[in-house]
Amino acid sequence: MATKVKSADNLPLKPGVYIMKDINEKIIYVGKSKSLRKRVKSYFKDKVDSPKTRVLMNHFHSLEYIVTQSEKEALILEATLIKKHRPKYNIRLKDDKRYPYVKITDEDFPRLIITRNITKKGSYFGPFTDVGSVRSTVKFLKQLFKIRTCKNMDGPCLNNQIDLCYGPCNGSISKKEYAEIIDKIDLFFQGKYNEIIKDLKIEMNEASSNMEFEKAAVIRDQINSIEEVMVKQFVELNDELDQDIIASCENEDTTIIVILSIRSGKIISKDDYLMDNTKNQEIEEVLYSFIQQYYGINRHIPKEIILEDNLKDLTLISEWLSDLRGNKVKITIPQKGKKLRLTRMAHQNAEIIKKQKEKVTGSLIELQNYLKLKNVPHVIEGYDVSNISGTLQVGSKVSFFDGQPNKKQYKRFKLETPGPNDYGMMRELLTRRFKSLVGEEDYKKPDLVLIDGGKGQLRIAVEVLNELGLEDIPLIGLAKEFEEVFVPQSSEPIIIPHNKESLHILQRVRDEAHRFGVTYHRKLRSEKITESELDNIPGIGLKRKLALLKEFKTIEDIKNASYDELLSVDGMNKKVASNVYDYFHR
Repeated sequence: MATKVKSADNLPLKPGVYIMKDINEKIIYVGKSKSLRKRVKSYFKDKVDSPKTRVLMNHFHSLEYIVTQSEKEALILEATLIKKHRPKYNIRLKDDKRYPYVKITDEDFPRLIITRNITKKGSYFGPFTDVGSVRSTVKFLKQLFKIRTCKNMDGPCLNNQIDLCYGPCNGSISKKEYAEIIDKIDLFFQGKYNEIIKDLKIEMNEASSNMEFEKAAVIRDQINSIEEVMVKQFVELNDELDQDIIASCENEDTTIIVILSIRSGKIISKDDYLMDNTKNQEIEEVLYSFIQQYYGINRHIPKEIILEDNLKDLTLISEWLSDLRGNKVKITIPQKGKKLRLTRMAHQNAEIIKKQKEKVTGSLIELQNYLKLKNVPHVIEGYDVSNISGTLQVGSKVSFFDGQPNKKQYKRFKLETPGPNDYGMMRELLTRRFKSLVGEEDYKKPDLVLIDGGKGQLRIAVEVLNELGLEDIPLIGLAKEFEEVFVPQSSEPIIIPHNKESLHILQRVRDEAHRFGVTYHRKLRSEKITESELDNIPGIGLKRKLALLKEFKTIEDIKNASYDELLSVDGMNKKVASNVYDYFHR
């Protein structure tokens, strides 16, 4: 429990964490020290050199502290509190949750899922910046090792019937055998492919010796698939390497961090992250915060971390990482050779990302000037409606942050307004979207709202926001035929040259809103089409429906089937077979 103090002189000369709060009791900074009194007193000097510290102390009101047994414990507690409270003046790993992780669930028969939320249960790998690649990898592993995908183990599923799952729900595989499969997946994400292949070859030879040739053939195919992955995806280096290469590049008040991960001598990933609130901060402080927060969650700790620059509290960080790994972790700052070349490679990647971000920022400022906006449009929301022949009306909302899709903020709507009535549907969509947010203190208004359409659609949007008292949100309409930008205060469209990136950003938002809406519309239409007469028969659920269609192929053939033929279908009983027969022969 934290203890409040009125003066830094009342702090103990012991290691611990200090917590600074503003007048509203909101945590604004968390720090750690091996001597709380000495560290905190440095904030109260008459002359403070750091601009950041001067700003911090202008908002400081009260102080709390927590004593720990060692500076290492203080480091761990500091990381936990920063992650939990995200204090305004701490250097923070920004938007880490935007990247997905692969999780092995904590169950008797674990599943492999993609998630953006980290909890204490399960094992995690990532985060991964290439969402498409990680989805393909997870799909590949599920098919390769035939692990379960269903949330509820309530009987043999379709995957089990078509030999894509070993079927732990019906006892076809023991917990021990299943755990061995999960161990191989764990090794896969650690990049230890040779270990997996070695184990699989032993299993294959044992199966062959026991005359289990079908099992041996399955394992052989697994070996071939993993070897293909090794050949296609990874660059060979040195077989003994297990390293993370970390380099950085400053960008206004953020710092871009690039990390190259090398496992078993192979570069398996290149990820980039943003450290927020780093203006006027020494790079060794930034690297300290990154390593503390990056490795402070359930993540693989390599044998060696290679840095481009020096690191604050290097020895302490090394000891902490060694504890997490279970054996020695070496932190290296190379001066020559292959390791120096790797840090330069990582730094070059950080520079490229910096230039890309500067280009996007320039395009957003350009867009601000064209549209005469008060603020740079960092957050742009796009809206569209869709229907076919007046049926299955849907609306879509997409959100972009700094020119990139922010899919966590996407939303889709089933609309009740009868079609075809694009104006009415747009009115309903915007009313439902913004009405629930009126009066919400935590709601951050978008910097710009884009409507897919011309003057008519824009007029509806203006009316809705005015009625809700949200007339301060900037609105535009983007008409597709001539890519004209319509604004409420002018009868003439704004023409942005077609070669300008600012127009391309608007086009991507508009096209994504349309794509997202059409995808949802197709899904609803597909669901409508797949409805069948079987859904009206008592006792026919999804499994029996699939079984009947698998056996008879069409509804017409099911209608013509005899009672005995229906009864012979897997999962049917006399009562349900009778229900089906009677339904079609009434």
